[in-house]
Amino acid sequence: MEPENITILQHLLIALAAGGVIGFERSYHGRPAGFRTHALVCVASSALMVVAVHQGQWFPQALSDVVRIDPTRMAQGIMTGIGFLGAGVIFKEGLTVRGLTTAASIWITAAIGILAGIGFYFPLAVTTVLTVLTLALFRWIEVLVPGESYAHLQVRFLREAAMPEDEFRRFIGERGFSIANLSYYYSADARFFEYQMVIRTSDAKNARKLQEALREAATVLEFRMAPVGD
Repeated sequence: MEPENITILQHLLIALAAGGVIGFERSYHGRPAGFRTHALVCVASSALMVVAVHQGQWFPQALSDVVRIDPTRMAQGIMTGIGFLGAGVIFKEGLTVRGLTTAASIWITAAIGILAGIGFYFPLAVTTVLTVLTLALFRWIEVLVPGESYAHLQVRFLREAAMPEDEFRRFIGERGFSIANLSYYYSADARFFEYQMVIRTSDAKNARKLQEALREAATVLEFRMAPVGD
């Protein structure tokens, strides 16, 4: 393998590792843009910078004193346009954001297309392999590696039978959850009082325990729990 190709491989692998580390931290804390999303975005950015930094390898005339062009401006335009397409696949399902990894995969596919368009086949092959591995294998890693699970929870009580906050916090804590933040909803014209919050746990199985306890609680009028995920 040529020394320059070894350098390109190092850049792309380092980008994958850096994006994966950042994404793992986000996934651990239950954020929508997590492990795979950050890894894909980082590799895509690295692949595009490979185009610019190694321009002399795929377009030798750019190094001459005669030609005065900047092909990377086309790449900038493509990636700007593809951003609108990526935004179209991100949607909110209830309280959960979906489609972030799909948007990242669309973006990195556009980067791969740019590499194909300029005939930069070695980084194209490496980027494609890293993308497939990220989408396929990192999903298993996310499942196997322990982390915190987050969920949005809304609990509605009859106005006269609302559980006091201290008691409610103990109720949640006894089911293995802690409250990340808590807000209230009350209307003088309504018959109910509502807690709205983000809860977290280190064991996703605690969700079943909590929902069963909420169903059995006599003062709970209704509740809604939606996981936060990628």
